[in-house]
Amino acid sequence: MLGNELMPPDEQHSAPADNRSTLKVVRAAVVGTVVEYYDFGIYGYMATVIATLFFVSENETAALLGTFAAFAVAFFLRVPGGIFFGHIGDRYGRKSALSWTILLMVIATVLMGLMPTYVTLGVWATAALVLARCLQGFAAGGELGGANAFVSESAPARWRATHTSMVNSGTYLGSLLASLIALALTSVFSEDTILSWAWRIPFLLSVVIGVVGIWIRNHMEDTPQFEELAEKGETKKLPLMELLSTSGGAVAKIVFLGALITGGYYIASVYAASYLQTAGGHSSTMAFLSTSLALVLGVLTLPAAGYLADKYGRKPVLFAGSAAATVLGVPMFMLMSGSGAWQAIVGQSVLFICVSVVNGASYVTYVEMLKASVRYSGLALGNNITNMLLGGTAPFIATYLIDISGNSLAPAGYFVFCALVTLVTVFFIGETKGIALRAD
Repeated sequence: MLGNELMPPDEQHSAPADNRSTLKVVRAAVVGTVVEYYDFGIYGYMATVIATLFFVSENETAALLGTFAAFAVAFFLRVPGGIFFGHIGDRYGRKSALSWTILLMVIATVLMGLMPTYVTLGVWATAALVLARCLQGFAAGGELGGANAFVSESAPARWRATHTSMVNSGTYLGSLLASLIALALTSVFSEDTILSWAWRIPFLLSVVIGVVGIWIRNHMEDTPQFEELAEKGETKKLPLMELLSTSGGAVAKIVFLGALITGGYYIASVYAASYLQTAGGHSSTMAFLSTSLALVLGVLTLPAAGYLADKYGRKPVLFAGSAAATVLGVPMFMLMSGSGAWQAIVGQSVLFICVSVVNGASYVTYVEMLKASVRYSGLALGNNITNMLLGGTAPFIATYLIDISGNSLAPAGYFVFCALVTLVTVFFIGETKGIALRAD
């Protein structure tokens, strides 16, 4: 299945071609991913405030459900966004697609920070917020898959998993930054001040970090493998059609394998910040502190998992992380729902570490399943279908499960379900460690 090689394995173990340094390549991917996931995540971390300002309702749960519904809607736009940017990335280059994703994300996030609230515009304010959120989703659809394709095609083969895991650390760093900003906001300002004007600060800060990300992305070069394809005239006019006709099975495996790192991720991070306040009875400051600590541990776990995937193989790491998540899901939620602060922090952190272990080996596996001419499209499509089905809906479903069941542990069932889907899929994929990336 993993047939033709672009270059001999010994050449792939050397540094990337020409004057491209691995550090520069990873930096360009990571910084852009940080910006994207800060922008995308800040909405989730500000969910309770947004519910008050844009989804006015006498029922607090109904307002929060409305906020999370808008959170989920953006994930449905990730699929067309992934198809669009996947086409650009596979047809015209990884650099071009990645530069546009970050620009659109920054525009959408700044618009959110400038919007009038429900008090001023009524339902039109809610509609404008949802539209901006949809633009975020469309832009995010082209980001992570493209960034991983970009780094994997430039990295030495023996460190490919380590380098792609560092790209994924950008998603955690972006979410961590969003969580820390939310924590600072609740620590510095009173609730009335936040509801009055300070809630806009995290969204408007996107301009500052976005400018840095855009500058770095505009100064990077495309990958050696894509440039070789372009020089030979082997890029596809319709990458999506080529993908579906030649690599549909690989895309299906990507969809199922990604269950834990999408659904599990949003349960253990974005939703957990609200869960600790609503089900656990903790303050918003404590909830954001717990989430920040979990994200720090996730950032540290990712490259460690990537290193282990390079040393021992992708499948053992994927199996260990998903099996641990399956077993520990319910006990960790028990710690989060009503125990003391430290127990809650431990519960959330353990869940997040399980997700991070799987994440450290996932994207390199995706990359190694796909040929270069459809790699961007395949990564974007597979990843975004999973995000649409399990990731974006996770906070909404978790909140709804508690509402209809009256059981505060109901979200643990969703987390365990995602872990089981990944665990079962591991048995249906081949080991890809050591293979050379396919060109055709």
